[in-house]
Amino acid sequence: MEKFIKITGIAAPLPMINVDTDMIIPKQFLKTIKRSGLGKNLFHELRYDLNGNLKNDFVLNWEYYNKSIILVTGENFGCGSSREHAPWSLLDFGFRCIVAPSFADIFYNNCFKNGILPIKLGSKETNYFLKQAEHKKLLSIDLEKQEISAKGGKKFIFNIDKFRKKCLLEGLDDIALTLKKSSKIDKYEDSLNESKPWLNL
Repeated sequence: MEKFIKITGIAAPLPMINVDTDMIIPKQFLKTIKRSGLGKNLFHELRYDLNGNLKNDFVLNWEYYNKSIILVTGENFGCGSSREHAPWSLLDFGFRCIVAPSFADIFYNNCFKNGILPIKLGSKETNYFLKQAEHKKLLSIDLEKQEISAKGGKKFIFNIDKFRKKCLLEGLDDIALTLKKSSKIDKYEDSLNESKPWLNL
């Protein structure tokens, strides 16, 4: 998993509430178990018409915002089913951070496991960054300082669990966390083989 320390980049404004995981990545694209290639289907029904052509009225289809790495959106983002394809598609598109007043719990947890930083801010602060994004101001996020700011604008502190922060800073997903304890696991298995050899028969 790629480390998350500091990023500065284009933020896409998506002032919608209750964006569910089926809107993020529709069910017909869930057949793959690969994390790559899903970005082109992100927000499929909002981005494409029935003939597969890009719509002109959706923010991620506009030339400036199609390079966004930060998404600023509304309350309860990621609600609905627990599909992990939702953060996969966001990450594959290029998003490293999502800013919202609130997130669905499972989606929020899945973001951390896939190297995406979900930032919870108050509605007033989120609206401020929505406006900054609409005016094409670059946003900066410093995870070590837990700061988010707009270029030439205000800075805000965000809260994050210490363990999740450490995992993002060091690029540790569940597998990497397990591998860090490989020597202890090997030691346990060796002792188990000695004390209960019949388990290997």
